[in-house]
Amino acid sequence: MGRLKKLKKIRIHHEGTHILIGALIILLGVNAALYYGFECKIPFYLVAALSITIYLLMVNFFRCPIRLFGQETEKIVVAPADGKIVAIEEVYESEYFKDNRIMVSIFMSILNVHANWYPVDGTVKMVGHQNGKFMKAWLPKASTDNERSTIVIETPEGKEVLARQIAGAMARRIVTYAEAGEECYIDEHMGFIKFGSRVDVYLPLDTETCVTLGQITTGNETIIAKLK
Repeated sequence: MGRLKKLKKIRIHHEGTHILIGALIILLGVNAALYYGFECKIPFYLVAALSITIYLLMVNFFRCPIRLFGQETEKIVVAPADGKIVAIEEVYESEYFKDNRIMVSIFMSILNVHANWYPVDGTVKMVGHQNGKFMKAWLPKASTDNERSTIVIETPEGKEVLARQIAGAMARRIVTYAEAGEECYIDEHMGFIKFGSRVDVYLPLDTETCVTLGQITTGNETIIAKLK
């Protein structure tokens, strides 16, 4: 299947469809009860304003922009998520590689798009899920202690890149679309994390990083590294 045919061209992510419909029904019901149940309309106006704000935040969270990288992807590693670079460091990766790697971590706040993209072109070698805690996602121990999903991708040049979706304090569900053995491409969705989270990318030690600590990233657009 060609890369363009596999793109998910949706504006609101399907992971949020049922949540948004359910929330709309509940909020409309609450506001209708306040409007018709009380002569004084002040409570209705206050709750209506709060309801609109909450619903717009939810719509913002589940938005799913259509993005095409539009550049040469050979040896390129792109940001798998919108957010902020909270770590760039050499660490020991104990679950798959069992050696030292460069880790680039992106923290997604509740205001960020929470769709995740594949960081490289290649073949998915392994997909795994580990249950864990729900500590704040920006904490260093979140990478090893929180609930997480791990995706290992082998690039056409034979390099292995590991992407790890990590649940945060508010996140309670990680969705991973990757399946072992399938081809994957930059521009495709790798998964989705609901409500506040983090994505770590583990790279070979000779990789050239292209981002700085604190930099804001745009998923499927920002180049975070170049493989040798």
